Amino acid sequence: MNRTSQIGLIFAVLSSLGAGVLWYYFRSEYNYAYPIVFWLLLLIPFLGFYHVFSLPGKTPKVTLSSLSQFSTDGAIANEVLIHTPLLLRSIGLSMVIIALARPQSSLSWQNTSTEGIDIVVAMDISASMLAQDFEPNRLESSKQVAIDFIEARPNDRMGLVVYEGESFTQSPLTTDHRVLVNLFKDIKTGMVQGGTAIGMGLATAVNRLRDSDAKSKVIILLTDGDNNAGSIAPLTAADIAKSFGIRVYTIGVGSEGRALSPIAVYPDGRYKYDYVEVKIDEPTLKEIADMTDGAYFRATDEKALAKIYAQIDRLEKTKINVTEHSRKAEEYYFIALIGSLLLLVEFFFRKTILQTLP
Repeated sequence: MNRTSQIGLIFAVLSSLGAGVLWYYFRSEYNYAYPIVFWLLLLIPFLGFYHVFSLPGKTPKVTLSSLSQFSTDGAIANEVLIHTPLLLRSIGLSMVIIALARPQSSLSWQNTSTEGIDIVVAMDISASMLAQDFEPNRLESSKQVAIDFIEARPNDRMGLVVYEGESFTQSPLTTDHRVLVNLFKDIKTGMVQGGTAIGMGLATAVNRLRDSDAKSKVIILLTDGDNNAGSIAPLTAADIAKSFGIRVYTIGVGSEGRALSPIAVYPDGRYKYDYVEVKIDEPTLKEIADMTDGAYFRATDEKALAKIYAQIDRLEKTKINVTEHSRKAEEYYFIALIGSLLLLVEFFFRKTILQTLP
């Protein structure tokens, strides 16, 4: 392999690396409508090696003004110049391919008006929710039914509050249900201090809804036990909900009789299970629902949860203003422009400044 081919091989490698760097940078910078187009970038290495193997039949045509051009430095410079179009062509083509994948910005927000109601799910994630009278357990079953409900109501703003011995907001009210579903999937037992603070969970959910301008404001409160933690009593939280016009649907999750439930934790984090009596404070849950014009359901299976969603469907709807980022701003124009300019420069350079003879 002569020196010209060796330099050409270096340029071929640099061109492939340049395409890879561009792909890595732009892939993390934007979302893409057609990411499959990125596979076309594999053409860049083939383009480089084709250039190298076609060199033996080509020699650069250089106009010499004096014999000094025959110096070694001038020869090396000419051998570098002959490969410059490859680099320009590879980078330009890479940017055109990236533009064809349609990069889109996720930072473009828009204000819209939609029909819907505001709903917050307050979910008990205490250790007892791992009881296996539901498949695979109460928590996972409740999560899946709630996710199905979210996906079936695209026009409602929804939020998520979780509670054990304490409560916190996992997601504020949002119309971005894709994000909300992912947050639902992430919840698990042990995220906060142990216990069952029903009053705290309800109060946190009320706080998420109190400034809402929707006529219909709903909390779906799920629990499988009774209140044994927290600084706010369940009925006190229910009275606050009533004052803000919030309707509360309460669900007692658990089968009748005994269920295989966690009773202790091993040092490695696994739970020890045994059959224990299912105890749900149904009188309190019923009173919360009655105080707020809601309804109480005993969810011994997923069908009971579906009844709540049918009830919510009959609620009055109202127009609410929301901010969402479901529409993406197209970002391919500038990338395509730069790529096209590089290809034009390569064409000009090859046809005018640097010409080749067969």
